Amino acid sequence: MIKKFFPMAAAAIFLLTSASCGRVIKTASIDDTTPTKLTTTEPPTSDATTSAPAVTTPVTTEPVTDVKAPKGNIYDCNGQLLLTNENIGSTVRRLSTADYAVSFANILTTMSDGYDTAFEEILTSGDTSVGQSIQLTLDANVQNSVYKYMESMNIKGSVVVMRTDGSILSQVSYPSYDPNVLSSQEYDENLAWGEYGNKAFQNFEPGSCFKIMSEVIADKHGVTVLYDEGEWKYDDTSIVNWDHDTNFSYPISERTLTSAFVNSSNIFFAKAFDRIGTEDVLNDLDNIFHFVTDIECDFGDLSNNVEINCADDLRRTAFGQSYVLTCPIYLAALGREAVFGDMVRPFVLKSVVDTDSPSTVIAQGSRPGEVIASIPAEYRQNLLDGMLNVASNLGVSVPGYTLYAKTGTAETWEGDFLYITGCLKNNNDDGSQVYSDYSGYKDSGSYVIVMQVRNPEEHGFKFASESSRLYQGVIETILNS
Repeated sequence: MIKKFFPMAAAAIFLLTSASCGRVIKTASIDDTTPTKLTTTEPPTSDATTSAPAVTTPVTTEPVTDVKAPKGNIYDCNGQLLLTNENIGSTVRRLSTADYAVSFANILTTMSDGYDTAFEEILTSGDTSVGQSIQLTLDANVQNSVYKYMESMNIKGSVVVMRTDGSILSQVSYPSYDPNVLSSQEYDENLAWGEYGNKAFQNFEPGSCFKIMSEVIADKHGVTVLYDEGEWKYDDTSIVNWDHDTNFSYPISERTLTSAFVNSSNIFFAKAFDRIGTEDVLNDLDNIFHFVTDIECDFGDLSNNVEINCADDLRRTAFGQSYVLTCPIYLAALGREAVFGDMVRPFVLKSVVDTDSPSTVIAQGSRPGEVIASIPAEYRQNLLDGMLNVASNLGVSVPGYTLYAKTGTAETWEGDFLYITGCLKNNNDDGSQVYSDYSGYKDSGSYVIVMQVRNPEEHGFKFASESSRLYQGVIETILNS
């Protein structure tokens, strides 16, 4: 049986990994931008101390001109201006606020196929002289702080922070670029899907973070004890555990489900899926975790991929390899479900506001706390216990919170990626609160945090667990912003 879904994001990445855009773009730093209200629209001079993108060939795309109804503005959840318009004669072009230009470039701009494109219908509706404006759920100060932390620690990848109501608080991709230097462009493949694109929305193999789902599915089908030899050989191939050549306890005659999850046994879950079968696995993935069918979000669809052509595909699917693809935003939704029992729809649109009077709300944004999938109550506690043990082994802790986590080391076509999917649960939070104002969220709210590291070799890491100190730093950055 074959179940096959190829999202546009994944397909684009496959096509673009070998594509050339004909120019070199240099990583931009937040501190490189001009410390004024809005950045200059001119490229830096040779005397400027900036690491903004350098264009080595002429840009041929045309600027947006003679627009009858220019787009409205984009604000963060606190009312900070992020994106507006600049008039140059009859030409209107988008201009990013200097302080937040770099950290938001690859999720906002049209050249990165960002929110300015996703919400174009709203942004161009309303008064004919100017479109309506929108307020996002993202916090610009947290976005900047996380970007600066990733830059300082050389974390190439992404960090997604989600509140328990499904609102995205921060969505950072490093490296990024200064959009005002390239403001005449509408779209660029490399800026949209390449190295400088929004990595939080790009699909790759998730590795062992997928075992959050595998653990529940195995539990549901009564697969709680299996023989684990450390290296399972079959059909001229084999599946190995990460510690198969260092753990002298193998073979483990009665590996428990909890032990398999905490110690991240590939063999246990491969054998579990083999026993359960393709049809039941796919049904559970979709019915319990909304993994097979698309999740429609206000910023675009989350389109995972799972393809099972043979028994080997089924076995490797169990630990997030083979033809399994997903993105960090989905992993955040999954982390929320793992800890609170329900998956809620991710969203970024807080409200539609009047462009001339940004404090005036014209319409509410996306619905918060919308449940789209749930783990059956009887299978929740065992997963929670496992994630608590994983977090304990990472050595990450924060007073007043309890961390639940799962690590994942993924083999991708671009090299190894490391993931930590975790939920920093406020000890006073049951996940039921819906927030109209996020100003007091720190007092009682929890944070689902997904960290993706795409350059583990530059840190000397082989496994995701080794990146725990970076994850601790991300947490501290978020809480102190």
